[in-house]
Amino acid sequence: MVAALLTTLPDAGHAHPGGLNAEGCHRNRKTGDFHCHGGGTRKAASGNGAVPRLYDAASGGGAFRNCAEARRAGAAPVRRGDPGYAPRLDRDGDGTGCE
Repeated sequence: MVAALLTTLPDAGHAHPGGLNAEGCHRNRKTGDFHCHGGGTRKAASGNGAVPRLYDAASGGGAFRNCAEARRAGAAPVRRGDPGYAPRLDRDGDGTGCE
């Protein structure tokens, strides 16, 4: 009985912070890399496969221009400390933008 229960528990050794988008993908908060779990694949942001541009360091610190851009990149929601986060994306100030 105990062995059966243990085999149904998720493997915590592979877990890391970051919520998944609809395709099962997310940006790892610690490393900044974007990857998918469970065989999901990242869909192209547009027909030509271009990824939305981020602000440059001088104009916006690397944050997404708006939530639509973050969603197209598969990064929404963005959390404080994530690449692409900016306070302007967090309307209610709870640390999570583009909810």
